[in-house]
Amino acid sequence: MKFTDLFINRPVLASVVSLLILVIGLRSLGSMEVRQFPQTEDTVVSVTTVYPGASSELIKGFITTPLQTAISETSGIDYLSSTSRQGLSVIEAHMKLNYDANAAVSEIQAKVASQRGVLPSESEDPVITSRTGRAIALMYIPFFSEDTFSPAQINDYLLRVVQPKLQAVEGVGRANISGKRSYAMRIWLDPAKMAALNITGDQVTQVLRANNYLSGVGAVKGEFVTVDLEATTDLSRVEDFDRLVVSNRNGTLVRLADIADIELGSEDYQSLNWFQGINSVFIAVELAPGANPLTVAKDVHVVYEEIVADLPTGMGSDMSYDGSKYIQASINEVVRGLGEAVIIVLLVILLCLGSVRAALIPALAVPLSLIGAATAMLMLGYSINMLTLLAMVLAIGLVVDDAIVVVENVHRHIELGETPMQAAILGARELGLPIIAMTTTLVAVYAPIGFLGGLIGTLFTEFAFSLAAAVLVSGVVALTLAPMLAGRVLHDKEHPGRFELLAEKWFDALSRFYKKGLHWVLEYPSSVLAFAIVVLLCLYPMFMLSQQELAPEEDQGFLFAMGHGPQTATLNYNKAYTNELVDIVEKLYDTHEYDHSFLTLGFANQPNVVFGGFALANSHERERSQSEIQVQLQSDLSNIAGLQVAVFPAPSLPGTGGGLPVQFIITAAADYADMDQIADEIVGRSMQTGKFAFLRKDVDFTRPKTTLVVNRERAGDLGITMAQIGRDLSTFLSTQYSNRFNLSGRSYKVIPQVTDSARVNQQALNNYYLTSPSGEQVPLSAVVTLENRVEPGKRTQFQQLNSVKIEGLMIPPNSIGDAIDALTEVAEEVFPKGYHYDYTGPSRQFMDQSGALVSTFFMSLLVIYLVLAAQFESWRDPFIILVSVPLSIASALAFIMLGAASVNIYTQVGLITLIGLIAKNGILIVQFANELQMKEGLSKRIAVEQAAAVRLRPIVMTTLAMIMAMVPLLLATGPGAVSRFEIGLVISTGLGIGTLFTLYVVPGFYMLLATDHQKVAARQAAIESEIIAVEDAATSET
Repeated sequence: MKFTDLFINRPVLASVVSLLILVIGLRSLGSMEVRQFPQTEDTVVSVTTVYPGASSELIKGFITTPLQTAISETSGIDYLSSTSRQGLSVIEAHMKLNYDANAAVSEIQAKVASQRGVLPSESEDPVITSRTGRAIALMYIPFFSEDTFSPAQINDYLLRVVQPKLQAVEGVGRANISGKRSYAMRIWLDPAKMAALNITGDQVTQVLRANNYLSGVGAVKGEFVTVDLEATTDLSRVEDFDRLVVSNRNGTLVRLADIADIELGSEDYQSLNWFQGINSVFIAVELAPGANPLTVAKDVHVVYEEIVADLPTGMGSDMSYDGSKYIQASINEVVRGLGEAVIIVLLVILLCLGSVRAALIPALAVPLSLIGAATAMLMLGYSINMLTLLAMVLAIGLVVDDAIVVVENVHRHIELGETPMQAAILGARELGLPIIAMTTTLVAVYAPIGFLGGLIGTLFTEFAFSLAAAVLVSGVVALTLAPMLAGRVLHDKEHPGRFELLAEKWFDALSRFYKKGLHWVLEYPSSVLAFAIVVLLCLYPMFMLSQQELAPEEDQGFLFAMGHGPQTATLNYNKAYTNELVDIVEKLYDTHEYDHSFLTLGFANQPNVVFGGFALANSHERERSQSEIQVQLQSDLSNIAGLQVAVFPAPSLPGTGGGLPVQFIITAAADYADMDQIADEIVGRSMQTGKFAFLRKDVDFTRPKTTLVVNRERAGDLGITMAQIGRDLSTFLSTQYSNRFNLSGRSYKVIPQVTDSARVNQQALNNYYLTSPSGEQVPLSAVVTLENRVEPGKRTQFQQLNSVKIEGLMIPPNSIGDAIDALTEVAEEVFPKGYHYDYTGPSRQFMDQSGALVSTFFMSLLVIYLVLAAQFESWRDPFIILVSVPLSIASALAFIMLGAASVNIYTQVGLITLIGLIAKNGILIVQFANELQMKEGLSKRIAVEQAAAVRLRPIVMTTLAMIMAMVPLLLATGPGAVSRFEIGLVISTGLGIGTLFTLYVVPGFYMLLATDHQKVAARQAAIESEIIAVEDAATSET
């Protein structure tokens, strides 16, 4: 290939090409966004409807069912789930990855609006929100006061001042106030006093609505002046409500204060927040779909500093959890590893070449290739993130290969007596086709990853194409700058350096040893075939025996806990058992492994749920890893009798939803009681497998329910209607608000309800009275009888079928794959007809993506085979080149199977990378052996022996360079270290052992399968001789 002569003879042109790559690359690098992972839109659209006091059965039938039926018609939904509990319906539409969040919200809003007329009139309007699928917020910020401010006052300050500032930050989806203690005017009714004064519950509600009235009066307008009018028809102070007249009987006024205690209290008394043991109110900062957590966190910190500076005296705050710290630290670690890898590779090259001049050429190729790749990345809309940086780390060992091969080949020609310029021209001509073949081969390996769908496609498209871009640039540098520099900076044969002589001596000894071994192998090529077949047969069992998971768990320095009490648990119940939880966690103080914690009792509007977070000390300040601490905490917290507690880390990947890793869904068109029994059996039998540290079902058929059965005939005789009974009881017992009042420019709810002591149990209902049309007081018990039973605390559905979710944690070293297999096996044994299973959260992503990279691996093999076939114009040669790939894969899988790593998306990408790395070595041997056969007329065996011996040095050098580039990954510590270690382990072990196989197996298969060009030439010559003879005979006859 004489194309390279142009750049060797025109050094300025070669320099200009490289300088353009450098300048444009640097400009592109400065324009790229920095984030944790490639941008993903993992959207969940929630529809929340409140119907105070309504049973879960009523909520499911009259609110959840019609809404989710309409919502299910929305485009782009992956799956639909719903929860119906006392007074609340929550429907969640989990959209397909990267589906347009705005389009989803708009369509769902239209679907919900079409059903508003179907919903009960007493229910509140459905509230539609969108968020990322991530179960954990980006930040949790507590605000607290020991003596000065009450939780309600703190909540009000956050509502007025803090929340608007945080929600104004671009990229913040919601700044959600957790443990709401919003102000409310609480009307605590006394049923006995009401009965004595002949006042009904509904009467109180109607009076509040009629006399706390917001009126828009308008204005009066004269010829020259307009005066706005305002009427004081509403109430705003406790005193105003005290004096409100409820009835006037024969001139006797009954005021609200006569039958109720009125206070400016809180809307909700079922939740409580603690930060370091202090009552507090939290703001959870949630990302908008597609937002960059690093950018959002940076902007939030700026606003947060202003907020803290303006806090009233006596109120404090702290940044309890900031997920961006781990992200930034992970990126910093990868950048540091990138720098270390560059330095290590350059030192390896220097030691192998023994010459600073020779090492200068690959030393220039590395930064040029990496920086040049940034141009392609910017054009493709990519960002600087964990995966593109990891691609650059891997690229170091790849991009240096081409330059090393050029330098080594030019050096070989100098050794044969050529001048440096002549050696550069000849060496570059010989390597033009192999370099193009190796470059296109590597690009072909990664192309199938770029066309994957789902989570893996979204994450690793940028990884694959960034790496391919760096390889392409390195190919350009190797064909332009490298030969030009080689002809000008390399010594001639007469002036070798001392280190160069040492390197030559070492490689000569290695070459002699290798030739002896190769000669023996080529004597028995059939044994090579047998060995390869045995290894190939071992691949599948090795893969199946390896631990499988979506991604390895990283030490993020933070653990979360979710605890569930009985369905009947109250806030006081949770307080009692949560104190035990706090005591266990604070024991970590003694080991200096714990920094601080926060807890929310009554999480997500569920009084029986506790949610908390535990910040650990920095990883270098503690002896145990996050995983080890998690196992210990899980074991200790499992001993709390009154709570089922699970400890889990934040998710390692976007788009997995977070929460517990095992999320197994049972669905059926069956009654919840039957499904509850099936779920109990699955949980019990699965726990017996010994693979689970924690397992629970989310629906328990244990919540007591009392049905008030109305004697309609008796009620009719007394003139009492069903509506009257329903409205009176709703006022007494539910938290339905009558209307709102104004306080300092904001509106708050007015909530009438009987006191706690008047609704302590079902027997308290005997003290409630109804009023007949004649004014007679009728005990509720006269028209109502009580029937007790149990029901599920909530009614859940998945894809519009009744469902029960089983969620859990594995006992190490069991993986999520082991756990899902165990649950699936048990479920298939116990399921009756009509029962099915599905997955959510991390389990769903694992099941969706587990087979994607396996199929991509085979697609990469097929693509690279076809590319090589086109380049070599042969169907045999690509097979010979790729024959060592399974052997390399087996080498890496052996370490995975032994427990050094797991089969996950990182290691699988590493395995795909090995295809190209190993194929490059095979290309060098096969291409040169073919050339020796055709140009030198050597026999097949002598050609492959010479080719392998000549290419030994560049193969060893490039392999050493790539393996040493993995050293920073293998020795990685800190954030993100586990995934870096595992991909580094796969590549280094697979490449190291795979290269050894390549050096012996590829020549062996070459002997068995390659074309014997001498025989082909002989046959061609014989055919040509026959043709000439025939032509001569024909000529003589004429």
